[in-house]
Amino acid sequence: MSNPTNPTPPATVKNSQPESTTTPPERFGFPKQGSRSLSYWLQSVQGDPLLNHRTTPELPKSADIVVIGSGLSGTLITKHCLATWPDKTVVVLEAREFCSGATGRNAGHCKPDQWRGFARYEEAFGTQHALKILQNEQQTWSDLVQYIRENKVACDLWVGDTLDVPVSQEAANFSRHSFERYEAAGGRVDHIQVTHDPAEAARVRNFTELFVLRLTGAQRSRIKDAQACYSWPASTLHPWKLAAHVMRDNVSKGANLQTHTPALCVKESPDTPGKWIVECERGIIECSKVIHATNAYSAALEPSLRGVIRPCPHMCNRVEPPSTFSAQRGLQNSYGVLLSNEALFSINPRCTADGVVLFGGSNPGQKQFEEWIERHPDRCVDDSLVDFGCITDAVQTFAESQLVGWRDASTDPEVLYGKSWSGIIGMSADGVPFVGQLPGLPGQWICAGHQGHGMARIFTAAPGLVKLMNGGSWASTQLPDVYEITASRMKGLRQRLAKDMAVPRL
Repeated sequence: MSNPTNPTPPATVKNSQPESTTTPPERFGFPKQGSRSLSYWLQSVQGDPLLNHRTTPELPKSADIVVIGSGLSGTLITKHCLATWPDKTVVVLEAREFCSGATGRNAGHCKPDQWRGFARYEEAFGTQHALKILQNEQQTWSDLVQYIRENKVACDLWVGDTLDVPVSQEAANFSRHSFERYEAAGGRVDHIQVTHDPAEAARVRNFTELFVLRLTGAQRSRIKDAQACYSWPASTLHPWKLAAHVMRDNVSKGANLQTHTPALCVKESPDTPGKWIVECERGIIECSKVIHATNAYSAALEPSLRGVIRPCPHMCNRVEPPSTFSAQRGLQNSYGVLLSNEALFSINPRCTADGVVLFGGSNPGQKQFEEWIERHPDRCVDDSLVDFGCITDAVQTFAESQLVGWRDASTDPEVLYGKSWSGIIGMSADGVPFVGQLPGLPGQWICAGHQGHGMARIFTAAPGLVKLMNGGSWASTQLPDVYEITASRMKGLRQRLAKDMAVPRL
């Protein structure tokens, strides 16, 4: 199944000697130019004029605000800048096509974490901060759904129960521990349905039972080795179409979108104190405020972020379901399938659209993929990668061994599993985003490091950032305190990174 033009590691990777005596050097890079993989979302909008839009033929020489990046962060930040300062000029710079980075390459979920990450957040930041993180995600999801409905955004919105299903005892034990810790800390759980009975969690052995359960509203996983099942409201959607709706409105209100305009560096203006120069391949633009909304690419433009925000490629597989999982027999919920060693499948059945099933997350093949990236650091921002064998094989193995009735199909595996794409996630050194003014750089702002979870954070992070830009306090943003980028947070992370660099890799 592997594409010969793309790297495929062996089924197992063994090294008898340490790869190096220290951890790898900092990884960073600009958006890849030239050939790239075509995501399911981008493939569906080929020919849309917004992809290559330039509001003006020439790059403006100056602006009040320059937003770098046109994904959901940059697009929503632009929206709130225009609402806050309708008389100011806003230019949006995009290195490639509109919304062709992580937003245009994700798995299509807006799934607020309502319990799963609590134990780790509590360990890292304390109980109250952990509660605030999860409360913010619920608010973000609510705001996103409200915006889509009120503005009648045509983005294939689905709202229903998402299921988290641990399929190993290790995953089940950790899930239960985190859920019980969250409940004991006062976290809201009345909207979460839970069963810890494996037989009940895995129920639905035939389609008659499936039909009856749908009539009664019961939720079961349809996963053979389910050890438990947690369900709560969440969404899936077409992320590019959502961002495009917002950007079209931005342009109609005066925003200047410039695609295929890579920003190369940001430096102080030599002529005007307090202003910045953004150097691009197509020229320079002077401005008072710069907003870094490039997520995984942030450290390429701003050196102080190197090691703090790291690009990490991930794969997503588009699977054509067999006839046994088509139409009314298809999956009707989104999923997080929780495995041992913190591996995860996210599953998005496009039940509001064409019925294909998207598999994302950090599946069991992701570790080999990341090991390959460590050996080829120049590929850390390469989103041309497709059909990485160990990841695609993990999807096939899971679907055929765990989804009840899937393996009975006679469909050619090449047809079922033969399409995939890559995207670059912005990983944060402490696991949460960076929002606020860059320390020591007055007038430069950032919203990045979303850890592959931006859809459940950006709809509140973007307006929060603009409130700060307008002189508001951090409290006015209602964002978790641990999201704020501060000098002390950056210092602590750099000290931790320096210590890690001295630890041998064995």
